[in-house]
Amino acid sequence: MKKVTLKAVVNEELCIGCKICEKVCPVYAIQVNDRKAHSDPAKCMACANCADRCPRYAIKMVERDDPFEVGVDVSKFDYEEIRALCEKAHLNPEQVLCYCVGVRAEEVAAALLSGATTPEEVSAMTGMRTGCTIECIQPLLRLVQAAGNELHPNPNGYQWYGVTVTAWDMPEEVKEKYNSRGFYFDEDKALLDKVVKVRPEEEK
Repeated sequence: MKKVTLKAVVNEELCIGCKICEKVCPVYAIQVNDRKAHSDPAKCMACANCADRCPRYAIKMVERDDPFEVGVDVSKFDYEEIRALCEKAHLNPEQVLCYCVGVRAEEVAAALLSGATTPEEVSAMTGMRTGCTIECIQPLLRLVQAAGNELHPNPNGYQWYGVTVTAWDMPEEVKEKYNSRGFYFDEDKALLDKVVKVRPEEEK
């Protein structure tokens, strides 16, 4: 659950329409029209990417008169469906994927089960990627794909590029090349598979 207390406000006199803000927004809340940026307060999740990267300091984060919370109630979904989706992405449902906001894999899975199909939609529903906007993109992409959705990165944006190689899809030739140098890819994968399958009742 994230409480959004700020919003991006554009000073059009300073804005030069460079579109950097548009490229870095994780929820597409800001767009440039007629060479001026326009932020949609209803979509803005207060990540401050736009303000931090504006070369003309034309965007400021200001306090909202109407703060709101975002989050998905996991209890409204069949938890076995949530677990199955998380395991398909090689994630334990209780894993924290976004440390800035505290979003767990189970909440992302619930967002996807409720109809989200893109990373941006999941971010808007859960708040994931609206903190540092960097560290949590890879597990999010894995879950979006595990739910059967194709990934279509914005060709004009910097939000994300694509999935990285994991222990589960490491090419055999890479394993063979580096196994003799102290890397233990198969052992790592076996351990991670155990983590994915752990259930709370088994931890006691």
